[in-house]
Amino acid sequence: MNLNDLTVIDTEKIALDDLFFSDKNKASLLQIIKEHQYIDELKKYNLKVDNKILLHGSSGCGKTTTAKAIANTLDKKIIIINLSTVIDARIGETSKNLKAIFDKAIRERAVLFLDEFDQIGKSRDSDDKDVGEMRRLVNTIIQLIDYFPSDSLLICATNHYEIIDSALLRRFQLRLKYEMPTEKQLDIYYDKILNEFPQQFQNIERRYSISYAEALDYIHTAMKKQIIASLDIQQ
Repeated sequence: MNLNDLTVIDTEKIALDDLFFSDKNKASLLQIIKEHQYIDELKKYNLKVDNKILLHGSSGCGKTTTAKAIANTLDKKIIIINLSTVIDARIGETSKNLKAIFDKAIRERAVLFLDEFDQIGKSRDSDDKDVGEMRRLVNTIIQLIDYFPSDSLLICATNHYEIIDSALLRRFQLRLKYEMPTEKQLDIYYDKILNEFPQQFQNIERRYSISYAEALDYIHTAMKKQIIASLDIQQ
């Protein structure tokens, strides 16, 4: 498989201030960003920056946008990989593809974002019928992570934290949990989205117990219906 078929170079510019997550998560991410901004100064004191982050929790709550915002803040390219597309029937091919992806990120000093990390990080104690092959794959990814240089940044995301191999989990200096937003958090998010549209279109019934991604899709769908309806009336 061609490396270009596996990688997505994302150019979307997302600011950290545009993200909605807990104050604790934001403080932790700001600390890592500051470390990378002052990486040369910290090296003078033989201090290594943290450069391996695991984002886990509910789907649609900002893990991918967090990775994009970090890359944008650090003015780094981001390479996005969905690991379900990397898995090959031959374990050797999967390991080869992973090494090529890591090598590319290292050459370009990029942010490497591995989504669906559980696809390759399953516990080696799993009852999976292919547990032997999975162990070899987990060992490969452990080695790649261990030798990942500090001037690049590895961010992995999973919705299934509980099945990740414990040896892999220990490699991440920062592990942040993303949870479904509360009604108050969603109201703040709704206000931000709706304020981008004319007042006459802002009276949309709000839904709760959903993720930020679901809320955004819901508002955009409802907004398009309102705008089209108003245009039909004018004709």
